Amino acid sequence: MTGPDVPPSFKLGYVPGVSPGKWVRTWEERYPGVPLHLEQVTNTEARPKIHDREVDAALLRLPVDREGLHAIPLYTETTVVVVPKDHVVAAADEITTADLAGEVLLHPHDDTLDWPRPPGTVAGHRPATTADAIELVAAGVGLLVVPMSLARLHHRRDLTYRPITDVPESRVALSWLEDETTDLMEQFIGIVRGRTVNSTRGRAPQPKQPKQPQAKQPRKPRSLPRRGRRK
Repeated sequence: MTGPDVPPSFKLGYVPGVSPGKWVRTWEERYPGVPLHLEQVTNTEARPKIHDREVDAALLRLPVDREGLHAIPLYTETTVVVVPKDHVVAAADEITTADLAGEVLLHPHDDTLDWPRPPGTVAGHRPATTADAIELVAAGVGLLVVPMSLARLHHRRDLTYRPITDVPESRVALSWLEDETTDLMEQFIGIVRGRTVNSTRGRAPQPKQPKQPQAKQPRKPRSLPRRGRRK
């Protein structure tokens, strides 16, 4: 955040399961005089917070309404199904949607997987959040399909998860306002894209110093050859 009387800083929102730590550490090493503040937001909150300038940018999951926003996809997450440890699915290393045909699947309101219809039978009750859905899986109400990072975030000893090979995958992206690609924003983009510290993009170029003309050394007078004396 910047302003006429506000010292420069950068505020980054991030959704649950996303780990911005490595990028934050790089920022602190390169720009120790510019604080980077973190705020955890839900995927539903991320877009309005960017538009309302409550954060300078956000790490969120696609798909999202991108009107007025830039979005750089950063990486793709594996999709898994969360099941009780004694469930038959737990015996496999990975599964397909066919293995879930007879199962009841929970579909929380904060789900971001972009599929026309989840596999299996969708439960009539939609939990408000993924955390609520995890509790219902533990209670034996149904199974839950989520990005692997969320399964790890909500880990429980009585639950496990297995990758699903033929379902949509979640993409994590860096998003910010289209008309506000500031110098600080360019610096953070450079970090998440792996630019080196020597990259000049996003920083004001340093003016080249004109070369100082070298002073000419005075020429030494040539000495005439010495003539021998006449006898």
